[in-house]
Amino acid sequence: MNAFDLGNGLRVIDLTKVLDPETESRRCRLFRFNTGGPIPDFHTIMDLTSHLGTHVECPYHHNDNWTDVQGLPISTFMGRAIHVNITHMEPNGKIKGEDLEKACGDRIKEGDIVILDSDLKLPPFTPASNTEEDKRLFICRETAEWLKEKKVKCVGFGDGVSIESNNEDVSAFHDVLMEVDVVFLEVLKNLEELTTDTFFMSYTPLPIKGLDSCPIRAYAIEGLAEFSK
Repeated sequence: MNAFDLGNGLRVIDLTKVLDPETESRRCRLFRFNTGGPIPDFHTIMDLTSHLGTHVECPYHHNDNWTDVQGLPISTFMGRAIHVNITHMEPNGKIKGEDLEKACGDRIKEGDIVILDSDLKLPPFTPASNTEEDKRLFICRETAEWLKEKKVKCVGFGDGVSIESNNEDVSAFHDVLMEVDVVFLEVLKNLEELTTDTFFMSYTPLPIKGLDSCPIRAYAIEGLAEFSK
């Protein structure tokens, strides 16, 4: 179960991929031990990659001179989110400014979190990526330039948008947005559980100096009036 009623018209949806060290393809190892003494005191050493499961990518991921995780204010990792499901494009189309204008142009405000998605879904970073089976939409420099002009603070991706299509487009997307401290949310799940396209969202990483990205617990809260329109 990924959605819960909080009462008072509020609803929370977990948007995070569940991780299992036994099956995860990216580095995810747990070493549990008892420190000893009269009271059982179990600790766990976590051997993880910074890009594990649902994670937030910060500018330091793309450039040694850009901001790391702890260098960004905590307000970067929460706020008004818009789920933009692009339905008018053909498979494997590059998302251009005109496409974003059609899908959400009058909705986006400065400081928003924008989650790009479509109905052409395929889980990211799998063997099926970039095969004939993969019909997802593509990001490119023009996608990034439109989002930069709107002054969004975060761009997230549903399974309907490819973030591993080709080096030229993906690198340009990072160049344009991360230079101005926009962060990315990758491997979001359960977006189909949303009942509205506008909601409050949080995805806070650990404030570790020198960290480029971090696995997070992402969630949406529907029904908060200030974040619902």
